[in-house]
Amino acid sequence: MSASIHTSVLPAEVMSYLAIEPGMTVVDGTLGGGGHTRLLVEAVGPTGRVIALDRDPAAIERGARELAGKPIRFAQANFCDLPEVLDAVGLERVDRVLLDIGLSSDQLADHERGFSFDSDGPLDLRFDPTEGEPAWRMINRLRPETLADIIYEFGEERFSRRIARRIADARGQTPIRSSRDLARIVMSAVPRQRPPARIHPATRTFQALRIAVNEELKSLRIALERIPTRLAPGGRLAVISFHSLEDRLVKEAFRNRQVWENLTKSPIEAGDDETLRNPRSRSAKLRAAQVLLAPPTPAG
Repeated sequence: MSASIHTSVLPAEVMSYLAIEPGMTVVDGTLGGGGHTRLLVEAVGPTGRVIALDRDPAAIERGARELAGKPIRFAQANFCDLPEVLDAVGLERVDRVLLDIGLSSDQLADHERGFSFDSDGPLDLRFDPTEGEPAWRMINRLRPETLADIIYEFGEERFSRRIARRIADARGQTPIRSSRDLARIVMSAVPRQRPPARIHPATRTFQALRIAVNEELKSLRIALERIPTRLAPGGRLAVISFHSLEDRLVKEAFRNRQVWENLTKSPIEAGDDETLRNPRSRSAKLRAAQVLLAPPTPAG
């Protein structure tokens, strides 16, 4: 397995809002390429500890190798299952939690996973290849109306009906298996724009399928409900999202003044210097909040 090529977004802003002190226990709920995790380890120092989660077994394997020897406990898990992870290591509360919701450059580069439009590998799109249904199976079995709804709701794609009909026509001749095949079908359904759009025509469709396959919005909704119960009083949660639906969930959760003190009245976005260095950061939005009084840990 090659070294990570992922560049973490908003690193300085994340560390500023988390305000980590030496000796704290911090959770990185989305290990990814490990960039944020390294910063967290440096901040907690030798007396603190970091717990790093990721649904992707490849990310856990890479992180365990590249961050060996550091005070990190790795767990292949969905961040919505944080309470169970903490129970397994004998922890009731933690001081800080970071969630970076989105796709890593390492996943895009893995042509066997199907995240890249140019991949001839199977259109899988699952973070954990052992869970759920691969995207190729989903698009070959769903009714065009259902498929269009997914593409519209999760991808905010205005040509969703046209794309779904074109997918249905294509799969009627040959089942769709690869990412490249799907990208070509979508491109044939979306009218060409003048000037050309900044993003690939298939971006929203792939995003929608990935969100559906991994049940990403459901996971985030559950996490936002459960994480406060495992934060110490005054603990902080920072969330980086790349999709308006995700950002909306975080915004609504942090509006609960019985649980949270919202530290970011509006989302923090990358500056010009960072977007030039890392174009992926253009769509990143950071929100942070401090728990007011941690609710009791649920029994069981």
